[in-house]
Amino acid sequence: MTELARSKCFPYSEDMLSFKGKVLEDNMSQLTYEWKLIDGKSIQREFTFEGFTHAIAFLNEVAEIAEAEGHHPDIHIFYNKVRIDLSTHAINGLSENDFIVAAKLDNRYP
Repeated sequence: MTELARSKCFPYSEDMLSFKGKVLEDNMSQLTYEWKLIDGKSIQREFTFEGFTHAIAFLNEVAEIAEAEGHHPDIHIFYNKVRIDLSTHAINGLSENDFIVAAKLDNRYP
């Protein structure tokens, strides 16, 4: 389990800046390779399951993590595939919270 997966999300204020450069690279390196950086403002990963009911069960686990952390991803479902998009809307980019939630998902679904 990574340090990020053991961390807890915390509230961000609008005056905080999004991750860029080395900080962004360092956080990306702590996630599985399946996470993709999108335009430097969000991260995205697609999960594939045996069927629709397995995908829905996964969504319920994502909801539990998101509620516990107070940080909610955008979720897209396509029958047996679920795409998770994470970004911190308040800062129009990526924050530590995005990487914490991603790491927690990696921990459950490596």
